[in-house]
Amino acid sequence: MTGVVDAFFIAGSGMRVQGDRLRVVAENIANVDSTGQTPGALPYQRKTITFKNVLDRELGIEKVTVSGYGVDKSPFKKKLEPGHPAADAQGYVLYPNVDSVIELVDMHEAQRAYEANVNVIDVSRSMIAQTLDLLK
Repeated sequence: MTGVVDAFFIAGSGMRVQGDRLRVVAENIANVDSTGQTPGALPYQRKTITFKNVLDRELGIEKVTVSGYGVDKSPFKKKLEPGHPAADAQGYVLYPNVDSVIELVDMHEAQRAYEANVNVIDVSRSMIAQTLDLLK
């Protein structure tokens, strides 16, 4: 029964990090068109998230956690918009290095991983209920 209970904690940690991943994706999507405010100012820079396994010594299981947040180092997009407040001397405006398609794929991956962890919890709960029924 211990393995089934452990599954709750492991799946819970998976749900937590996928929720964090979804928050990062939402921030990136929300800022897809966020430019600088002044000429030559840098726009929003795409955020990233990374995960790692960590041994929970108290529970004796490995759980997933967020190992860090970073920024995407890919180049910003440049558009010719001479009248824009953030346009440089040549009339170019820097736009975020956010690609909506990549963010949508990340969003779907986070959703699927979250759902998979919910399924683990549902199956674990069912197994515990079946075990308790046998003990009656």
